Amino acid sequence: MKKQTAIFFYVLSAYVVLQFIWWGFHLIELSTELAENQNHSNSRVIMIIGEGSVFFLLLIIGLWKIQSSIKKELFLSQRQSNFLLSITHELKTPLAATKLYLQTLMKHKSLDQEKQESMLKEALNSSQRLEAMIENILTATRLDNHKFELVKNDIDLSALIEKIVHRWNIGQIDIKLELVSYCNVKADPFVIETVLINLLENAVKYGGKELSMEVYLEDLPEEVVFGVKDNGVGVPDKFKKAIFERFTRIGNEETRTQKGTGLGLYIVAQLLEVHGGSVVCVDNVPNGSDFKVRLPKF
Repeated sequence: MKKQTAIFFYVLSAYVVLQFIWWGFHLIELSTELAENQNHSNSRVIMIIGEGSVFFLLLIIGLWKIQSSIKKELFLSQRQSNFLLSITHELKTPLAATKLYLQTLMKHKSLDQEKQESMLKEALNSSQRLEAMIENILTATRLDNHKFELVKNDIDLSALIEKIVHRWNIGQIDIKLELVSYCNVKADPFVIETVLINLLENAVKYGGKELSMEVYLEDLPEEVVFGVKDNGVGVPDKFKKAIFERFTRIGNEETRTQKGTGLGLYIVAQLLEVHGGSVVCVDNVPNGSDFKVRLPKF
């Protein structure tokens, strides 16, 4: 909803309220003039005030509800605009990089094999990044349309997490693993992988220049607890819940330097909710964030 519509609504609301008050004043004045005696006049005035008060209260409640809906629509519209800005940039970057590497290989066929392999590897990484982005968008769409179905299997969660981290960590980031030796759970491997990768990528984006990360897993009687810690600037308390909402990103989209679409943590929260689990963001010690996931074992 456009801001012009909101302004029109507020002006119209003020006009309706003022007209109602003016109408009530004149109706009371007219009833007083037409009344045959004082008692009859008082009863008419009381009746008008009573009925008018109820109508006025209902009018105020209705206007407040509509105003709340308008604010939510404006907020969502701004988020969607931010998403379009970020997704346009995010899609262009890997496409442009892949195109550049391939054009270089075509124009300079005399490059030595080592450089060719390096460029092909970078092009492949860009393609994989693009593929992961598209997969996130498709997953978010399936979740919104309630068409995501779990496929649970008996898995060793400790081994799966270690495998995912090693496969993802192509940049050789300093990642400390604090995992129990064996942890049997009944879970959907796709959910675990999607959740963990999104948390890892989130830590890279906001972990700071001297990034240090920890992936941990605890085996409890009824549930498992795993998550990702980083040593970045952390998340302000007022945003700790909002970051799991769709399209939410901290800061201004036009000046923000971190990459992202605002869907990663939303997907994490929604997938875990479907799986019967949950995720929270707490402060890491001494600094940074700790994204803690709780998941039932069976």
